[in-house]
Formats: sequence, structure tokens, C-alpha cells
Amino acid sequence: MVVLGDSFAEGRGDAGPDGAYVGWVPRVARRLGIAESAVLNLGAYGALTQDVVDTQLAQVADVETPLLGVAVGGNDLVRAYDPNRFRDNLRAIVEAVTAPGRTVFTHDYPDIPGRIPGLPEETRALLRERFDEANAFLAQLCSERGVLRYGLATAELTRDAAMWYPDGIHPSTLGHRTIAIEIATMLSADTPAKL
Repeated sequence: MVVLGDSFAEGRGDAGPDGAYVGWVPRVARRLGIAESAVLNLGAYGALTQDVVDTQLAQVADVETPLLGVAVGGNDLVRAYDPNRFRDNLRAIVEAVTAPGRTVFTHDYPDIPGRIPGLPEETRALLRERFDEANAFLAQLCSERGVLRYGLATAELTRDAAMWYPDGIHPSTLGHRTIAIEIATMLSADTPAKL
């Protein structure tokens, strides 16, 4: 299993006993019976869609994997937003990783603007509009390319404060565990023969 992305994929908000981030990625792998040695998680703090295009795609160009996740875009929406670049990059990423016999999955963008503490309401409303537009585009792209999409934006867990780290941006340990269960369930239901 390979996962491309940002700190959401990295596991930020879910530190293990040694201080290293755990996150939902290795938990999904365990639930699907994938060995830790067979997981490549390129999730990186602060990564933009442009970083995935420029560096992460090259790292997996020759990697054969039946399961590939994409978890990126939140940083574009909150700090480096160019709608055309964002959409072009997402499309380029998805088109680069889809291949016959490979299951590609992603998640949409939860209401992070609603949880970031101290945001002026005008800024919060602007960000929410961006997130809504991004989710609509992602839904269309996934439908076009046959990508599985976990509906994180509408998942019940997103309304529970215990699921989120105090920064309001990253899931807590409980959040990462719950996301892992739900993504693994989605993948198992869709591709039981492959997994």
C-alpha cells in the first residue's frame, strides 16, 4: 500500500509511545492484513498538491502496488489557494496513479474552517466556501476516474470534538483510529478479491 499526501496522511495528532506519528495509514494496512514492510507512506507536514506533483509522484512512479491512497489538498485550501492550480494538480495526481488492477482511494475535506480557533467569521465563511467547492470537484473527479472516496466531510465522527486534536486541523488518536476503521471497511467492501 502506498499513500501520498500531507500531514493528514502523515498521522499528525496521533503520536505513539516513542513520539513518532502513527495515524490512520498503518492502521488501515493492519486491518487489511498488509505487512508494515509493505506500506510506503509519503505523507509530509505542510505538503501542497504541488509538492505531491513535484516530488511524491516521482517516488512512486516505478512502484507496483494494488492499493494507493491520496490525502492532500487541505493546505492548498487554507494557505496557498489558487483554484485552477489546485484542480489541475489534483487531476494530475489522480490520473498519474490510476492504473488497471489498482484500487485508488481518497477522502474529501472536512469542516476544518469550522474548528480552527480564533478565525474571524468572514475568513471562516470564505474558507468554508473553498472547502465546499473543493469537495464538489473531488467528487466529480473520483466519479470520472473510478476512485473510492471516503466522505469525511459528512462523516458522523467529524462532529465529535474528541475526534480532533486541539489545533482543530488534525484528527486525534481516536480520530485516526476511527478513520482507519471506516476507510478499511470501505476498501474491504469494494475490493474483497484483491485484498
